[in-house]
Parts: sequence; C-alpha cells; structure tokens
Amino acid sequence: MPPSAGLGDRLSRLAQRHAPVIFPAPAVAVVALIIVYPVLYTGWMSLQEWFASSLTPPHFIGLANYAQILTADARFREAFFRTLYFAALVVAAETVLGVAMALLFNREFWGRGLIRTLSILPMVATPTAVALIFVMMYHPTLGVMNYLVTRVGLGPFTWTYSSRTALYALALVDVWEWTPLIMLIALAGLAALPKEPYESAVIDGATGLGTLRHITLPLLRPIIVVAILFRAIDAIKTFDIIFVMTQGGPANATETINLYLFNQAFAYFNMGYASAIAVALFAIVMGAALILMKVRRTAW
Repeated sequence: MPPSAGLGDRLSRLAQRHAPVIFPAPAVAVVALIIVYPVLYTGWMSLQEWFASSLTPPHFIGLANYAQILTADARFREAFFRTLYFAALVVAAETVLGVAMALLFNREFWGRGLIRTLSILPMVATPTAVALIFVMMYHPTLGVMNYLVTRVGLGPFTWTYSSRTALYALALVDVWEWTPLIMLIALAGLAALPKEPYESAVIDGATGLGTLRHITLPLLRPIIVVAILFRAIDAIKTFDIIFVMTQGGPANATETINLYLFNQAFAYFNMGYASAIAVALFAIVMGAALILMKVRRTAW
C-alpha cells in the first residue's frame, strides 16, 4: 500500500471521528471574523482621535473620548435621556395596546382572522416606507392627520415641525408599526396557557375581570416580559424612522444616541469619538437587556 493511501485513510477516519467539529468550522470561523473584527476595530478606534476628513493618521488618546462622553458632552447626555424616554414611552404604549389586542383576538367572533391579518400589516412594511408615509400625513397643510384632528374638534397640530411635539409624533409612528409584534407574542402566550385554572375559576364563580386580573395576566407575565425585552432593545436602537422624518430635529429635539453617533461619524467625520459613542450605545443596550433578563427570570 502506498504511503499516501495510508495517510488518506487516517485523514478520512479523523474527519469521520470529528465531523461535528470539522465541517462547521469554516462557517464558524467566517462568522466569527465578521462579528469579532468590527467589534475589536470599533473598540480600538474609540481610543483614537481621528477625523476622516483630515490627512493625519489616528492619534492614540486612551480613554479621553469616554471621559468626554461622561463629563463634558452635554449633547450626548441630552441624547441619552431622550433615548431612554422615547424607548420607555413607545414600549409602554405598545405593551398595553398589544396585550389588549391579543386579549381581543383570543376571543371567537366573526371576521377575527381577517381583522387579525390586517392588524399585522404595519409590522410587515419597512420602517423607511412607514416613515415616508407619515411624513406626508404629518404635513401641516396637505397632510391628512390635521384634517382628522380638526374633524373631531381639535386644533391643528405641529407634529414633527415643532420641538415640543416632534418626539411624540415619532413615538406614534413607532407604536403604530410595532404594536402588532407585542400582540403576536401575547397571542402565542395566551394559546399556551393551561385550561385548568380557568375551569376552577368558573366553578368558584369568578368574574371575567377577576379572571383576567388574577389568572390571565399573572400567567402571561413572563411572555410579556420577553416581548418587552425584544422591543426595548429595538427601541433604544431606533434610527430609520427618526432619520427619515426629522434627522434629529427640529433643534435636536429628536436626536437620540443613534442619530448623534451618525452625525459625529458622517457629518463631522469624527470617527474616533463616534466609535466611543458606539461602544457606549452597546453598553447601554447590553445593560438594558441584562436588567430585563433578570426581571424575566424573576417573572417565571
């Protein structure tokens, strides 16, 4: 037997023995490279001072960018609290409306399937398309929103054209688009609830409201926390509808951390500082996720 044949047999046996590790290894290596390299490069750039518009190379400044974020950047501080406020506002509204819609669609009535299908259409559309539609609807003279509010006796609103109402107008768009996601998750949770507690409640003479308060909502609480976790992470990172509709204006009234990061990177070309903001945003999202995951574990 030639030596190459023996070597081939040994390699074949080795591949068969370690097939669960060898065959996925190339794909795992590529995915790891795609994920790990940008993270490491962003972390390295956050320690540099570098303007992409200049001809000078990056200059290492250590943690100076992070010190500026924490102590000297009032604009970042405002964007931070604005981001948390926006996320809390939309997630609270979407949770209440989504659970209410799930409780409604969990009942049997004529046309339930059609109405439930129509209710998830906002979630199917891309956020950019939704934002462009609402830009036209919010127009102060040509938009349909002011026509609708004047028909019910209210004065015309300034919507995204005023710093006092712009953030709430954006929140309305987000709630309209992503409430169906909470509804679908809650509907799945309702379908999985056990029947025995409800049968016992009927025997004990419990009312519908009492059953909802003492059985349905407590049993559904872990599912609701999971839905809140998903939406909170996504709401903190919201970029597309804000950029398309207001670009952070007017007067920075809707500038969230994502918008501030974008402006630092692609308007001011301050890549080092923008990288530090990206790391800070990652830390904020990770912190919010860990808190909600802790709440989820206690909810079970």
